[in-house]
Amino acid sequence: MYPTYTSKFPELGFYGLPGHSRTPRDILKQAQDAEELGIGNIMISERADYKEISALCGAVAAVTENIYIGTSGTNLNTRHPVITASMGSTLNSLSEGRFALGLAKGVGLRWKAMNVDFPTFEREAEFIQLMRKLWRGERELNHQSTLGSYPALQLAHYVNEDIPVLYVGFGPNSLHQAGKVYDGAHLHTFMSDQALNEAVAHFRAGERAVGRSGGKLWSVFATACDVSEERYLKLIVARLATYLQIPGYGEALVNVNGWDMETLHAFRRAPIVANMAGAIDSVASYTELAEIEQLIPEHWRPAAVGDPKTCAQRWLDQFTAGADGIIIHASTPEEFAPVLAEYEKIRPKELFAERTNRPG
Repeated sequence: MYPTYTSKFPELGFYGLPGHSRTPRDILKQAQDAEELGIGNIMISERADYKEISALCGAVAAVTENIYIGTSGTNLNTRHPVITASMGSTLNSLSEGRFALGLAKGVGLRWKAMNVDFPTFEREAEFIQLMRKLWRGERELNHQSTLGSYPALQLAHYVNEDIPVLYVGFGPNSLHQAGKVYDGAHLHTFMSDQALNEAVAHFRAGERAVGRSGGKLWSVFATACDVSEERYLKLIVARLATYLQIPGYGEALVNVNGWDMETLHAFRRAPIVANMAGAIDSVASYTELAEIEQLIPEHWRPAAVGDPKTCAQRWLDQFTAGADGIIIHASTPEEFAPVLAEYEKIRPKELFAERTNRPG
């Protein structure tokens, strides 16, 4: 139905509009730059300010030709199921088969604030099954499940879309469950190589439990090549500090890496963090970030930092640890292009023979 898309580096993706952004139009040039460099995927996250995810995906589809476009991620419980299904079918058709739906759980605090039910494992499985059914043009009458009660659910009988569905998260139990129902997973920034290896193992165990295999596991890896101190603080410290700032989210990241929980508590108690009027990566000044940096141990910042060769080797380490692909975070294509040139010299081509851009 659609072409098969294969870029020079199908195993590499990147985050469009990494972190906070007030200028969503920037994603257009980022996507075009990445496609020109041969990057196979662009992943897009959402925030309720200037990062509405379906609008961004549609914009990227209009200005690119072969890069896959994925949500990384959106949520299954913030839209009516038919609206999410229609978003997927529309974006997949608009892009001529280049869309992937990435789903994230988020944290309970957000769902309470929005008065929305938490997405349990059961809801996830039922939702994914329903999406695949709707994308095949099938109709669901008198639907009764943990998703709710619906008299009729359908897009149209002529809809026929094959869209990969990816899990976005990193908890051990969640990854085990994800291996049973998803086509792959985007993991998380600032996971150690050991944590990455263990995450892959959890997903594979879930696959084996139901007789599945072949899901793609993506390491989300912050990259800061030859940057100034100020830029390092923005790309690495601000990003990590924002994760740690969020109740429940920070604890999960500390647990998966085996870090010290009291250090997290001390970080949050520090006046500079406790009195921050918003997300750190959105509002903190250079001076504030410099102070916050002192609260976060250096070994809590696994990333690709340094000259292009050093960063390229750290990318390679992700494959050694078990990843099938890397989602480059923090940097724009213009910034990570020197790393890509060094990575090409050491790239294990045999791992990616006959690989396409499809991320799941």
